Amino acid sequence: MSDRTKDRLMYALKSRGPNTAATLAKHLGVTAVAVRQHLDALLEAELVEFEDLKGTVGRPRRTWRLSDNGNKKFPDNHSGVLVDLLGNIKDLYGEEGLQRLIDARADQSRKSYVSAMKSAKTLSEKLHCLAEQRSEEGYMAEVLKDGEESFLFAENHCSICAAARSCQHFCQSELDLFQDVLGADVRVERVEHILKGDRRCLYKVSPN
Repeated sequence: MSDRTKDRLMYALKSRGPNTAATLAKHLGVTAVAVRQHLDALLEAELVEFEDLKGTVGRPRRTWRLSDNGNKKFPDNHSGVLVDLLGNIKDLYGEEGLQRLIDARADQSRKSYVSAMKSAKTLSEKLHCLAEQRSEEGYMAEVLKDGEESFLFAENHCSICAAARSCQHFCQSELDLFQDVLGADVRVERVEHILKGDRRCLYKVSPN
């Protein structure tokens, strides 16, 4: 397998979560044998790990996921520098100054997202525009159906995770931002959160 296929395999584990070798092979369009060989190599490099899940019949089903080292292969937007800067801003200007910085960032993002959505008519179109914008920022976002009228907005990677751990105002700001740009006629609720140990940040978006 080429390095490109290895990268695709790690991307699939990041975006799709734990999966079997057979499912990953089908998704990537390669043989299950090739995927297993590559997973063994990634396991040796400590980039993936597995869990054998017992079913009601037959052998346990082996599912693969990224390890902590594997997750670190996905960028965190110069995390160390950013965390240091946040600490310096808080020391110099206090909580109020830090909040003003977060608000300014949210305002800039709001203008960008609203501009991208200007031709979107439906909630689905707005969400897909938002997902495209967020993916360009490194969040690996996607839109999933959730019933007749509701959607799930998933972000499979947090490109500012270290900053968010340092200052969780970022997380609340982004939730408020999504609610703002999608409009008062919908409800946005975070149902999974990376900082709480979940694999991704997941938002349920439904009409009010």
